Amino acid sequence: MTLPFIDAHIHLWDLDHLRYAWLSAPFDDTGVNGSTQAIASTYLPSHYRVDAAGFDVRGTVHIDAGAHPDDALAETEWLQKLHEQTGLPTAIVAFAGLNDVKVEALLYAHSQHSAVRGIRHILNWHSNPYFSYTPANLLEDPQWRAGYAKLARYGLSFDLQIYENQMASAAALAARHPDIPVMLNHAGMPVNDGDGYLERWTKGLKALADVPHVSVKISGMGFSNRHWTTDTIRPLVLSVIDIFGTDRVMFASDVPTDKLFSDYKTIMTSFEEVTKAFSEDERRAMFAGNANRLYRLNLPL
Repeated sequence: MTLPFIDAHIHLWDLDHLRYAWLSAPFDDTGVNGSTQAIASTYLPSHYRVDAAGFDVRGTVHIDAGAHPDDALAETEWLQKLHEQTGLPTAIVAFAGLNDVKVEALLYAHSQHSAVRGIRHILNWHSNPYFSYTPANLLEDPQWRAGYAKLARYGLSFDLQIYENQMASAAALAARHPDIPVMLNHAGMPVNDGDGYLERWTKGLKALADVPHVSVKISGMGFSNRHWTTDTIRPLVLSVIDIFGTDRVMFASDVPTDKLFSDYKTIMTSFEEVTKAFSEDERRAMFAGNANRLYRLNLPL
């Protein structure tokens, strides 16, 4: 791929520095995403650069990598040092448990680091426990919503990771807070949970896209289908672009997590293939320009 690329969703981790329960033994293959054992090793900027070799990566956005909640600020401090020493990541989306009554102190502490742009608190909840990442639907929790409302005070955006059954509620919440930019993760994760799942996913995306300050990242295809191909993701990718428009779509590799299902070159060349009918300007926006603007990176492109 010759297009300039800002990778809008990556992870780094040092298993000797911070605690990551989901990357620690015992490993279990029975969950919705399978075992994480294949990626349970330290992943640093040097590893990312090896994976991204041959691509014109202009910047990267690190999204919270599932460290122990008590390590949230330590993760930001570590990433800020990497940013200053290596230039990678360009920006940080940190973790904060927005249902914590004391979350404001953490939001303030995160915001004091120059590379921090936003917060992610994973919210995937489903009535079928097989799909759920959380034991309760925090999106409906008044305490969580109170924490969410504090993001604007610190100039923080929100990375939204949910399923389609939560999208209408998330859209209504986002609409009540126009000063909190929202980035929907992994194309809204269209998991096959029964009849009509793609229609329900499409309806949910449209509700979110009706809120002008909600954008979307296309990544994490393996969350929907561990054995995806360019042909299987084509209708999904094109639906997302059709619904959100080329000015609110960002592409991302989601490495190393997505290496559970594929590899960097395959992911990026598939995205390039699926979007080849779009204009040069549209593709430059989706692969770099939109992330540069929405995450306030101010990079030359």
